[in-house]
Amino acid sequence: MHLVVVESPAKAKTINKYLGTNYDVVASFGHVRDLPSKDGSVRPDEDFAMVWEADSKGAARIRDIAERVKKADSLILATDPDREGEAISWHLLEALKSRKVLKDKAVSRVTFNAITKDSVLAAMANPRQIDQELVDAYLARRALDYLVGFNLSPVLWRKLPGSRSAGRVQSVALRLVVEREMEIERFKAREYWTVTAQAKAQIGAAFEARLVSLDGKKLDKFDLPDDASADAAKAATMAGSYTVASLEAKPLKRSPAPPFTTSTLQQEASRKLGFNAQRTMQVAQKLYEGVDIGGETVGLITYMRTDGVAMDQAAILQCRAVIGDRFGSEYVPEKPRYYSSKAKNAQEAHEAIRPTDPNRHPSKLRLEADMAKLYDLIWKRAIASQMEQAIVERTTIDLVDANGRAGLRATGQVVLFDGFFALYQEGRDDEEDEDSRRLPNLKAGDSVVATDIAATQHFTEPPPRYSEATLVKKMEELGIGRPSTYASVLTVLRDREYVHMDKNRFIPDDKGRLVTAFLENFFAKYVEYDFTADLEQRLDLVSSGDLGWRILLREFWEDFSKAIADTGDLRTSQVLDAINDSLGPHIFPDKGDGSDPRACPSCADGRISLKTSKFGAFIGCSNYPECRYTRQLTAPSGDSPEASGDRNLGSDPETGLDVWLKAGRFGPYVQLGDGEKPKRSSLPKGWSAADLELERALRLLSLPRTVGAHPEDGEPIVANLGRFGPYVQHGKTYANVGTIEDVFEIGLNRAVTVLAEKLAGGGRPQRTAAAALQEFAAPAEGGPVIKVMAGRYGPYVTDGTTNATLPKGQDPGTITREAALALIEARVAMVGVGKKKPAKKTSAAKSSAKPAAKKAATAKKPAAKKAPAKKAAAKKASGA
Repeated sequence: MHLVVVESPAKAKTINKYLGTNYDVVASFGHVRDLPSKDGSVRPDEDFAMVWEADSKGAARIRDIAERVKKADSLILATDPDREGEAISWHLLEALKSRKVLKDKAVSRVTFNAITKDSVLAAMANPRQIDQELVDAYLARRALDYLVGFNLSPVLWRKLPGSRSAGRVQSVALRLVVEREMEIERFKAREYWTVTAQAKAQIGAAFEARLVSLDGKKLDKFDLPDDASADAAKAATMAGSYTVASLEAKPLKRSPAPPFTTSTLQQEASRKLGFNAQRTMQVAQKLYEGVDIGGETVGLITYMRTDGVAMDQAAILQCRAVIGDRFGSEYVPEKPRYYSSKAKNAQEAHEAIRPTDPNRHPSKLRLEADMAKLYDLIWKRAIASQMEQAIVERTTIDLVDANGRAGLRATGQVVLFDGFFALYQEGRDDEEDEDSRRLPNLKAGDSVVATDIAATQHFTEPPPRYSEATLVKKMEELGIGRPSTYASVLTVLRDREYVHMDKNRFIPDDKGRLVTAFLENFFAKYVEYDFTADLEQRLDLVSSGDLGWRILLREFWEDFSKAIADTGDLRTSQVLDAINDSLGPHIFPDKGDGSDPRACPSCADGRISLKTSKFGAFIGCSNYPECRYTRQLTAPSGDSPEASGDRNLGSDPETGLDVWLKAGRFGPYVQLGDGEKPKRSSLPKGWSAADLELERALRLLSLPRTVGAHPEDGEPIVANLGRFGPYVQHGKTYANVGTIEDVFEIGLNRAVTVLAEKLAGGGRPQRTAAAALQEFAAPAEGGPVIKVMAGRYGPYVTDGTTNATLPKGQDPGTITREAALALIEARVAMVGVGKKKPAKKTSAAKSSAKPAAKKAATAKKPAAKKAPAKKAAAKKASGA
């Protein structure tokens, strides 16, 4: 029996059918070990030793695979054919070695680019060993990401409260988004005009021609800057007879794009399907792992993490046959098309993303909606890549009036042979619809009549915000990150609330701007595009075996650790001053009247500036606490209530107090009267401060609202607006309701129903006990079982009363019963308490036990102080 390990259960099920009964195929469920999210997981002072731990699920998988290995004749590691897949196999092999279950078992590594029977059997016939160079590249990348994240993020937390994290690639991608937004904000639209006419020859349809020269002078884009100059040009462009001065018809050949790589698939799926990168990869994973076709599970596409654009020779021949059958022999080029990529990394050896069987047409498959769309896109792109070129004719006609003053030009394009256009055309985010009209068949000297002369106003537009497609394309152009990581990088930016999406475009949030400004001021080198790209190239050298991974880390850590250390004496005031300058145009925009944009709108001599709190950054007055003016980071627009300070909405008819709309650090809010503790309420999501009126403000200030008495116990049901939105409350039961309007309108019957539904199915689930990683028999008859558990702060052993943490680096799956008992006994000796739970005391016993309890607590104190000391030492070592 041969044990085969793949990554997912879906693949295991499929491959097991291909290999037969002599093979046992199991899934590792991805990585079985990882670096713990705590200090000391990568140790620069120990030549970058790395501490790997398995969580409870990973440990269970290791234990299960280890038991299967004992019964198997050999172990075949068949995880994904990329750097990450190589690392998963390596981790599993290291974990099994530590358990000493391999002994004389044969271990091999196989990879297949497609989950089809032929591919899997061919891979099994050509095993190899684990590629240590790919593993080294993984180790270097993982260590770099850890060192940046776990050293830079704490600096952010201390110096810029409210920030979440920084990352090696993540922060550079964020910088791209922020810089594009700043370009847009700096952009000043420029006016320009065009003059057009409708031209008609004796034959053919009318066509549009644009004024391109006047009085012998060629008109550039901005030569007609206003309506006056446009009207003058219009008047000079008389209606009437024109002559064809020249005509040029130029045939052009267009070649198809290569089949998909990871990044081009993400880009095209974004443009044509509206999928984000994460969704694209999730759907592609399903297509790769396979679907049921005629009772057999078959992988529909090749591996979807690749930088290669080449296709297998057999697949090329199949594509050419499909083209001939479906479109005719004229659509099949004389020779096959071969593509090559400029990428120079380990994934280059892989094929492009293509259908595993080009004969499997999308219309023949019954797939889920997303899978059907993505498969159709991949199939068309792969087939089109082997089709004949398209031939188009671009025609330019120049016209001149009888006086020789005005020159008009018309351009058109016609497809002479559609070639691959018959199946597929690559999309572009910034593409305008091309003029595909066929112009009349004219020749020089022919007469044309121009009518309907019109002048049209235009304005230049700022560069567009990045979509997922254009951001991925830009990152790839700059060499930032690798395509297999783009989906996770973009997801992190959204999850950290550094950006948000509007019409599928990235817009940086204030938190993202602050992080970028901080890094550009104090860690500029590490968010430079060239530096990040160069680091990626050096990681590629590691994967090719031309650079040692520890050498790369030493060179990086030498400068990076100094940069981290230099921030130790950095004062928060210095950080805020630097960011005030960097983000000045954004947070303190010019008012246009020559006044100081940082003058406080509430007091005479105060200046507003950036301030921080545990909730994040805000703008406040320098005269605090005398002046309590605050607002959110983003400067309010000129027509908003915040721009002109507080707004009096009127008086409350019941109390006679003024109702104010104010701007706070967390957004606009309404306030009843003044005084020491006036009643306040934040504006709910969706309410516009600019449109707020007295009636709605009073409704908001009237909360909480009593809906009525609950029919079961007579206790009141209350409707209110809380931190997590509108809700109703009865006793200790809270239930969300749809909108803020429901808070004002919900009746007793519906409130009772909503609360009952919450009690029936929406309560907090009961926590289930975690499964033990290992269990040992009781040390004595009737005694407690010894268990190895996965804890929040790391694995530990327990007898049900005393818990003892495992030493650092100890694999919880390899600890013996004797070692577990020794740890528990040492813990008991240290804290000075017995293993058994004390019997329940009477009141008299409790009073007599107080001195003993006090003594035990005193005995614990030295141990409690010891842990922080170790942590501080670890931090010092990692920062050395």
